[in-house]
Amino acid sequence: MIYRRRTRSRFPSGYYRFENHLRRSVSGYGEGDFVRLRDEYGNLWHGQAQIQDDNSLRLVFRAPNGGLVSGISDGYGIVLRDEAGSTWRGYID
Repeated sequence: MIYRRRTRSRFPSGYYRFENHLRRSVSGYGEGDFVRLRDEYGNLWHGQAQIQDDNSLRLVFRAPNGGLVSGISDGYGIVLRDEAGSTWRGYID
């Protein structure tokens, strides 16, 4: 019999958690290149992960009010910056 092999996704999947300097937190789950987060006010943030040439991960999230948050992961953690200039630090568990 011939079985199709499952290929492991290069995108990290799991629980995402971010926090900014004001201790606002955003957390959620990501599967493959799609990430969905919820903040403490109940707003949903939708995001996308893109693998770069140097094996780093670029993340882009759209806030419900139309704002944009983007950043990069180097394998040790994730650093995002929003339109107001606030830095969000986080990890994938």
